Amino acid sequence: MIIVLLSLVAWAQEPPLDCRDPQTQHDLNQCAARDFEEADRALNDVWPQVVAYVRAQDEGEDDGRPSGESRLREAQRAWLTFRDAHCTVDSYAMRGGSAEPLLYNGCRARTTEARTAQLRALILDQ
Repeated sequence: MIIVLLSLVAWAQEPPLDCRDPQTQHDLNQCAARDFEEADRALNDVWPQVVAYVRAQDEGEDDGRPSGESRLREAQRAWLTFRDAHCTVDSYAMRGGSAEPLLYNGCRARTTEARTAQLRALILDQ
């Protein structure tokens, strides 16, 4: 019980994570995870706008083909599968090592940022 309490006290005294200057592999891994979370939030912010745009394009169209929205959702599901599989392979350069999460989350952040730009372009380029 005392060991658990001492561990909690030590954990509570850890300095806050500074991703501008990470000092350990653990910090690097946490910063990469944070970068991915931020990229994922940005993607989720633009997603409803893209869906609304595609829905508006679909209005009045009845040519027998699948809707733009259904194709967009299909593409996004395929992209998510691709991103995670690709980044898993990318991270295998450090497979089993302490830097594997850094590579995995760094790849997911970069790939997600690129996808967000693609989705924004659907709206802005039209």
